[in-house]
Amino acid sequence: MRVLGVDPGLTRCGVAVVDGLPGRPCKLVHVEVVRSDPDMDLSLRLLKLDRRLAEVVAEHEPESAAVERVFSQHNVRTVMGTAQAGAVAILAAARAGLPVQMYTPSEVKAAVSGNGNADKAQVTAMVTKLLRLEVAPRPADAADALALAICHVWRGGARERLGAALRRAR
Repeated sequence: MRVLGVDPGLTRCGVAVVDGLPGRPCKLVHVEVVRSDPDMDLSLRLLKLDRRLAEVVAEHEPESAAVERVFSQHNVRTVMGTAQAGAVAILAAARAGLPVQMYTPSEVKAAVSGNGNADKAQVTAMVTKLLRLEVAPRPADAADALALAICHVWRGGARERLGAALRRAR
């Protein structure tokens, strides 16, 4: 199963693609951070993210997408930007016909580290180990996108494969 993982953000949006099967090690296919200048018009920032996500999907052909669910923060401006970037990611996946699953940060942390309260350093260390990388992915947005994709393979992948098998059997 090939999964697109997106850690939404307006200034830095983590985008990753991994291959894997539940219960088995995943393989890194692609990882990057899409950046936009905070001084740019919001519409142009969202358009830049949408175009890059479309390019990644076209190039790597994932079967599904995992996007981090926006959680409440005290900074409304940050929450709004994250939610807008997340909506762009969901739309880009839907436009490509990909099923989308959303995960909370604690679900992702628990999936990759066994601890729903793991900090960014722990998540990055586990992603590095799980993907057998020589160098840790940086910045944290890249590691988070990889963690989302791994989480989806291990937690959501089985449901999607079962659904696909049932559809083929009809």
